[in-house]
Amino acid sequence: MNIGFIGLGNMGSAIAGRLLEAGHTLRVWNRSPEPARRLAQRGAQVAATAEEAFRGDVVFSMLSDDQVTRAVLLDSGVLARAAAGATRIHVNMATISAALGDELAERHHERGVGYVAAPVLGRPDAAAAGRLTVLVAGARQAVESVQPLLEGTVGQKVWRFGERPSQANVVKLAVNFMLAAAIESMGEAAALTAGYGIEARDLFELVGQSLFPGPVYQGYGRLIADARFEPAGFKARLGLKDVRLALAAAEAVTTPMPVGSVIRDSMLEALARGEGEKEFGVVLGRAAMRRGGK
Repeated sequence: MNIGFIGLGNMGSAIAGRLLEAGHTLRVWNRSPEPARRLAQRGAQVAATAEEAFRGDVVFSMLSDDQVTRAVLLDSGVLARAAAGATRIHVNMATISAALGDELAERHHERGVGYVAAPVLGRPDAAAAGRLTVLVAGARQAVESVQPLLEGTVGQKVWRFGERPSQANVVKLAVNFMLAAAIESMGEAAALTAGYGIEARDLFELVGQSLFPGPVYQGYGRLIADARFEPAGFKARLGLKDVRLALAAAEAVTTPMPVGSVIRDSMLEALARGEGEKEFGVVLGRAAMRRGGK
């Protein structure tokens, strides 16, 4: 299959690598050239512009946020100049706002380009191994056309969430909000028990092997026990971005999220301390630092 790929950060590069390994013809573009050069060494074609990459049977994009997605796809005129038929389906894997998701769906419809939202759950190592969980929404025919790429090559399982693309975006924001809420509660619980001489490692070993088994409590429990927040698999500033998007999506449908406001402030505190590039779980340490005025 002839595939374009736009946005080659850690996740995008890993997903693009999977598509190459599956034998597809891949044309790649990134704002900074080095990731594209690395993929070229593995057989990818390097596009000179995003518009050049936005052609083919399917185009994937994995851009960092609303601002970059809008700049690359809309403000640049890439989508406006897309010819119907030149690009059959665009699969947007970025974590973006529900509002931008709706706007992109409308703009793609105007150009006769299929549009599927497919944000993912997982980290770059999972992406490189094809073990991502893919959240999908879009027109049934478009989703079914790309499902063989998404399930088995990009990810291990695809979950469908309706025909309105922004529905997948909202599910991704809801999941990241739940992750942030778990991390905040873990930090506060660890601060509480530390006040009584109990090590965080012991607390999280207990809950990770009893009430809360799984990667969140076990993985982030190890992070706070070891105070190991670098290198970042998922940066705190991106976590804050997702919490803000969740709050905006909630406000749009008049849904209070009081816990979300607490989490946002906790994450802002981490960024104010210059920790935005550290692992998302660095907010675990904020509660411990607040204890006793530390």
